[in-house]
Amino acid sequence: MTDSGDKISRSYSQEDVQQILQLAIARQADDDKEFSHKVLLEIAAELDISPETLKLAEEDWVAKQGEIENRLAFNAYRQRRLKKRAGNYTIINTFFVLIDLLTGGGISWSLYIVLFWGMLLGLDGWNTFQTKGEDYEAAFQRWYRKNQLKRSVNNLINKFFKATS
Repeated sequence: MTDSGDKISRSYSQEDVQQILQLAIARQADDDKEFSHKVLLEIAAELDISPETLKLAEEDWVAKQGEIENRLAFNAYRQRRLKKRAGNYTIINTFFVLIDLLTGGGISWSLYIVLFWGMLLGLDGWNTFQTKGEDYEAAFQRWYRKNQLKRSVNNLINKFFKATS
């Protein structure tokens, strides 16, 4: 018995083709299997993709991977900064509470410090884990520019030391 679906002419949008091929490659490939650049060129040739278009797409992909790595590094930096602030909060507020307990026999004035600083720490935690929006993008851009400047200065200093030695 033949499937009548085989006789019907099918057509797919470019997005559909991308999704179908992506699923097929994912099913065929082993988890640790990698494709060489030569295989990538062969696949592109079979799909009538010019080498120039493939090269541009590959460059875009490399740039996107770099941005993803930078965003992951930025998120890790923000989480480390939050942990440091939480540690400072714990140490300093424990000190204030102990002083309050020893001097007044109870917790009075130190409670206001603990609550106010805790509110600020909570807001900082909220902002740390928000990875979308204009504020996040602005903070990421500032961090990225700062890191680029550090790298440039370090490269300049390294070149200077290499030239003088």
